[in-house]
Amino acid sequence: MTSGDLELRVAWERHVGRTAPAIQSLESLLNRYREPHRSYHDVRHARWVVRHVDDLAVDHPLDDHGAVVAAACFHDAIYDPIGTDNERASARLASAELERLGWAPDRIDAVAAMIVGTIDHRWEATTNVDTAVLYAADLGVLAATPAGYSDYVRNVRREYRHVDDTSWALGRAAVLRSYLERAAIFAPVLGLATWEARARGNLTAELNSLPG
Repeated sequence: MTSGDLELRVAWERHVGRTAPAIQSLESLLNRYREPHRSYHDVRHARWVVRHVDDLAVDHPLDDHGAVVAAACFHDAIYDPIGTDNERASARLASAELERLGWAPDRIDAVAAMIVGTIDHRWEATTNVDTAVLYAADLGVLAATPAGYSDYVRNVRREYRHVDDTSWALGRAAVLRSYLERAAIFAPVLGLATWEARARGNLTAELNSLPG
């Protein structure tokens, strides 16, 4: 078991479940994150999202910490770079697994809604701090050091190796502009001014580096 696997297992047992069926569910989930086509959306990414959730929760107590961790664990469970339904498929998988583990319907619905929301990470659509924290945790890489951000971009590009360079640059530029045009990338209620500045700097630098 790698250190990333172990960190996720500790979080999973604390917040999702520690029964034999729960551990089996975790192992199945980890196998998904180990799929060979994943260069960025892998175990390391899931681990960092869970870690960011825990760190942000220190200053922003969550209504249901367990549900946010579950959403973090499942949010990229299904990831196909040429797919168009990854988030909804991941939400359906999370719902089925958590129902099998005996979670209450309202908690399952909350997890599924948070996962679907990672399609565009629009914190403006919710007043729920739990959701804002999950979105910020998932987008935390945007506020990485320049070297860490470059590593992220390089790995995402590997996942889209099937896309030619011209199409990649056009699509990537559209994504970058969509974030830069927002009033805020991270929900202001979280007070992540430093993250916001770093993310905008990274996104702007990447956008300026793209051809055309």
